[in-house]
Amino acid sequence: MRKTNVRDGGDGRANHDVGGLEFGAIDRTEHDLALWEKRVDAMMILLYSKKHLWTVDAMRRTIEDYGQQAYDKTEYYEKWVRAMRNLLVEQEVLSKAEIEARMAEVAERHRKAGRKVSGHKVSWA
Repeated sequence: MRKTNVRDGGDGRANHDVGGLEFGAIDRTEHDLALWEKRVDAMMILLYSKKHLWTVDAMRRTIEDYGQQAYDKTEYYEKWVRAMRNLLVEQEVLSKAEIEARMAEVAERHRKAGRKVSGHKVSWA
């Protein structure tokens, strides 16, 4: 049985249940998505709608299982990327090692092309 992670000081709320909590102002202006956000959206459509690798419920479960710190510090599309990565491993489409090796290849290709590459690693937890 799945155990819900409870938010610190949230009176029993789950980590993802942030309605009514103070998180600062919300930018309600219309804005274009960044290229990487558009790509994340396209990957989601491909993997979910076309390939049927998981359900909306699985995606939601994966995002809701993030720890409080990870949930609070992660942007909307970052949550999607992390959930897709974790579901690809969970569904045994790819292994952690395969994903990490591919990410290292892409990072090296970007470095060689003179692009800035973040050294930030996203936790698997």
